[in-house]
Amino acid sequence: MGRKRLLYLHNGQSQQTIARLDDRFESWGLEVDRHWAYQNQFPADLTGYDGIFLSGSPHGAYEDIPFIHREHQLITQAAGLGIPMLGICFGSQILASALCGRDQVFRCPTCEIGNKWLQATPAAAGDAIASGIVPQVYMFVWHNDEVRATHPDMTILAASDQCPNQIWRYKDQPIWGIQGHPEITLRQAPLWFEQNRATMERDGADIGHLIATADEAAAAKSMLTRFAAFIAS
Repeated sequence: MGRKRLLYLHNGQSQQTIARLDDRFESWGLEVDRHWAYQNQFPADLTGYDGIFLSGSPHGAYEDIPFIHREHQLITQAAGLGIPMLGICFGSQILASALCGRDQVFRCPTCEIGNKWLQATPAAAGDAIASGIVPQVYMFVWHNDEVRATHPDMTILAASDQCPNQIWRYKDQPIWGIQGHPEITLRQAPLWFEQNRATMERDGADIGHLIATADEAAAAKSMLTRFAAFIAS
């Protein structure tokens, strides 16, 4: 029996990222089919995919851009087919926009950025990918947009002091959104912070403090490995 197939949607300006999460999904036993959604590259159909991952992006899920409209359609189709999905940052936001309404994503008055403790909700304890974050999880977060926490089809799994919807699940389906960045390893963190120094400092970050307080965030990363295992099972 062959490996399960993951559709990996790159929503960023480059397919080569410091995190190289697509390669890591392969190392966890999945066959990864990469598509550069940012350049409007999507599969012709969703036949044969066992899971979908949606990456971050410099854009907002509410923007009037062709690839964003196409990705909304793909998400709706995938949910109807019961395909498990996981989105990080923009990926989480576009999942919420497609499945719960475009008014669910909004621009925050201030940017939330830093290595922070997120508090898990009781629902996380029994969740297929989030049970490892109970009672709290350390993670780097950086976002100007946010997903509302009040939609009845969302189960909130974790929140921060500034953002009430850091991690969520759609209904009782295998569809999850993570606002923060569990994909960045401790070794990668200083490189990523330096690469994005100008933008992060504009958003209020102290790069030296970020590097000093960086962590492997193993509990946060367990959501990624559990998602891979969920698809592979």
